Amino acid sequence: MSRTFRRLLALSIMFMTACTPVPQANVAPSLPTRTMGLQDALPPMRSFAGNPIATPTRSNREIGKDFMDLAFRMESGRPVARLTRFEAPISVRVTGDVPASLPQDLRALLGRLRSEANIDIFMTGAESASITIEAIPRRVLNEAVPRAACFVVPRVSSWEEFKTVRRTPTVDWTTLERRDRAAVFVPSDVAPQEIRDCLHEELAQALGPLNDLYRLSDSVFNDDNIHAVLTAFDMLILRAYYDPGLQNGMSRGQVAARLNPILARLNPAGEIQTPRPQNDTTRDWIENIETALTAGSSAQRRRNAALQAVSVAKALNWSGPRDGFAHYAFGRLNVGHDSDIALASFNQALSIYNRSSETRLHAAHVSVQLAAFALSAGDGAAVLNLVEGAMPIAAAHENAALLATLMMFKAEALDMTGQKDAAAAVRMDSLGWARYGFGDDQQVRARLREIASLNPLKGI
Repeated sequence: MSRTFRRLLALSIMFMTACTPVPQANVAPSLPTRTMGLQDALPPMRSFAGNPIATPTRSNREIGKDFMDLAFRMESGRPVARLTRFEAPISVRVTGDVPASLPQDLRALLGRLRSEANIDIFMTGAESASITIEAIPRRVLNEAVPRAACFVVPRVSSWEEFKTVRRTPTVDWTTLERRDRAAVFVPSDVAPQEIRDCLHEELAQALGPLNDLYRLSDSVFNDDNIHAVLTAFDMLILRAYYDPGLQNGMSRGQVAARLNPILARLNPAGEIQTPRPQNDTTRDWIENIETALTAGSSAQRRRNAALQAVSVAKALNWSGPRDGFAHYAFGRLNVGHDSDIALASFNQALSIYNRSSETRLHAAHVSVQLAAFALSAGDGAAVLNLVEGAMPIAAAHENAALLATLMMFKAEALDMTGQKDAAAAVRMDSLGWARYGFGDDQQVRARLREIASLNPLKGI
């Protein structure tokens, strides 16, 4: 395997879960940092203001089906017999090894939930609350629940309480009659963006739907991890979930009978949209994707599973988030194994994602992979073409890790095309976002080195 494609493989692994942040790693401080051209002190960390995340409006008939599948099914496929939710007002407290970024990001999220989802929710300093967010070291979290970045459980208010009941019906969501207490467990020692992303997804599930649907292109309720923060669709789902027209304990049939007028009132634009046929995601496709993306299986088995997911999507005539994601996963698993297949798969994924405005963020993630190929080939113009359109999309969706990475690629491409001053400015600007997206300074420097190592004009 050539040095170039070993580096491509490293970058593909780095972005294996797309917007899922990269785990912290030990990076020797003595490694060279000449690719940065910077003094030891990095610029201050930058973060987003927590503004509404606009996504395209879809048909209310389509959204209604999504709501029912999200609310009355678990990720495993188990049915949920009744709608359960908290009764307002909903209090949220924070405990544990609380990192500095968490309270600010949580306040921004709660502000959005109040304004966009119309949920009466607030932070409290009291010793008890409706929802407890506990920050604990990743090692401790993973010892109890391997491979979980973060998670939420009902009927408990602390990590110690969870450990005593974690294998009992106490933490089975399907046994709830209503929601009175829940705990969200997040890692305390990872990048600020990873903590924020956990807050968005897990707090949303503590409040509302417990399922994820691969067919959704505009939601965090999707295991593809493309969206990092709650979207307008997600806020609409939560607003409907807490609408006065619904009540705790309602059956699926009772909710279905009331949902259409609720959505018509909350989302009038959805009444004039034409519904698109959406078939359910097959268990076969889900299992293949899970095998492809889960460490533990052999590389060949994972590639075969991704290829099977591509075949299933083609056979079912899917064209959108599921079809594109299958090609994306197959491409990532072939980097370092067969570069031609990897490149063709990424191009196919980009073509699929570019067909709809709903999957622009998905396309931005693919652009990272294609930029790596273009940079290693010495094609600075192609890199610039890929990243220029993707950067504003990453910023609009508040993904600092993706934005910083695209900016680092842009800086290398500007260097490659002789625009040294512009390259230095973009590289410097990327660092504040990188500190939020990747964490500590060593992680930021490591990302710069990894991307610079793809530039054939630099002797690394």
